[in-house]
Amino acid sequence: MHPHETLIREFYAAFARRDAEAMARCYHDEVFFSDPAFPKLHGEEARDMWRMLVSRAPDLEIVLEEASADAEGGRARWTARYTFSKTGRRVENRIAAMFAFRDGRIVRHYDNFGFWRWASQALGPLGRFLGWSLLVKWLVRREAARGLARFRERRAAA
Repeated sequence: MHPHETLIREFYAAFARRDAEAMARCYHDEVFFSDPAFPKLHGEEARDMWRMLVSRAPDLEIVLEEASADAEGGRARWTARYTFSKTGRRVENRIAAMFAFRDGRIVRHYDNFGFWRWASQALGPLGRFLGWSLLVKWLVRREAARGLARFRERRAAA
């Protein structure tokens, strides 16, 4: 197994244990992360996103379905099952991830999932009927950014 594949597997094993600090150690100092809800996060901001998500989901279940990597990059397919804290609705999110590496750590991490499918589960009727719209995506991103900013402020104050 290539060391980059091992690193991907370590990242998701830590995620499954809800060990955000171990996840953070898999990231390079200059990491860039992006997904449909949290686009364009850099460095500590990306690490804090995982810290926040892990702390908010006591029933979080992570299943790594598939992982592969070589010297050029890596891929993973994984599933997250959890209760969305804002609505109390159950979500099963299937995600495809792509990775790039530098100095034995993840330096680029892109997660992709069907936003409409996620919104239909997490937001209920609103997501089912309007989850395809850019307005709903913008509202979700704005709320995610606000939540992350509040989390980071509390963390800095502690």
